[in-house]
Amino acid sequence: MTNQQNRLNDTFHALADPTRRAVLAKLTSGPATVSDLAQPFSMALPTFLQHLKVLEECGLVRSKKVGRVRTCQLKPRPLEEAQDWLGTQRTLWTRRLDQLDDYLRHLNATENRK
Repeated sequence: MTNQQNRLNDTFHALADPTRRAVLAKLTSGPATVSDLAQPFSMALPTFLQHLKVLEECGLVRSKKVGRVRTCQLKPRPLEEAQDWLGTQRTLWTRRLDQLDDYLRHLNATENRK
């Protein structure tokens, strides 16, 4: 598998979890501390930190520690890569479905002439 495919797989894996999607949604407003990000979730902090680790490993989030406070920031590049891939798939399948539609219309027209 290519490096790009691995990154895409990691991104979709990260997006598959509702907790991680909620964290990303929160980070669209700007950087936030780990405490602020963890607050809405009813889970232990170590469990929440595992979610952040997944987000950091795939490159969606970058964190920085200043003193005792760790702040996270959204890094949108992996989302852009996923969006590009999805756009390519949409184009491919739209073209294939259009071809199927044309074929079925042709088939229907041929049968109606009989």
